[in-house]
Amino acid sequence: MSSIVIMGVAGCGKSSLGVAVAQQLGLPIVEGDDFHSASSLAKMKRGVALNDADRAGWLKVLCTRLQDRPSGMVLTCSALKRTYRDQLRAAMPSLRFVFLDISSENATRRVAERAASHFFSSKLVESQFATLEEPSGEEGVLSVDATLPLVDLQARVCDWVIQSSPIIPSNKALQESV
Repeated sequence: MSSIVIMGVAGCGKSSLGVAVAQQLGLPIVEGDDFHSASSLAKMKRGVALNDADRAGWLKVLCTRLQDRPSGMVLTCSALKRTYRDQLRAAMPSLRFVFLDISSENATRRVAERAASHFFSSKLVESQFATLEEPSGEEGVLSVDATLPLVDLQARVCDWVIQSSPIIPSNKALQESV
């Protein structure tokens, strides 16, 4: 089984979908936000956008996490630029991405709603859209509408993973083998 990155801007639902997909596929979940440096977290809390240099060490750690789980995992990570995704792909060549596509308005609203419980300032949403290089046309990417119900997103992503990975048996095959 290859690993999957659930990607997109802040507020798109990476964490919620990542947990749901990991649970259904029986894979470990790694929350990319847990690996930001203290200085990057402080910067984001102050409403200052991260730059490539800020993200370099973070991406290295995430690459190591991917390599430490060759049997597969679900990673939540913004992966906003193609160069970031390519760095992750270099660490795990069979890596696939699920891009949660969302409008700036919806992302800003969602981030503002969670402001009390999260380090990310809603002031930074626009900077994420300015940095975002959508993965259209990249191999191994599924784009989904982030505003769909979580249960629908989970089903769509898991179906895509199962259909495109011969190593994971379908639920039907699992039932027949029992």
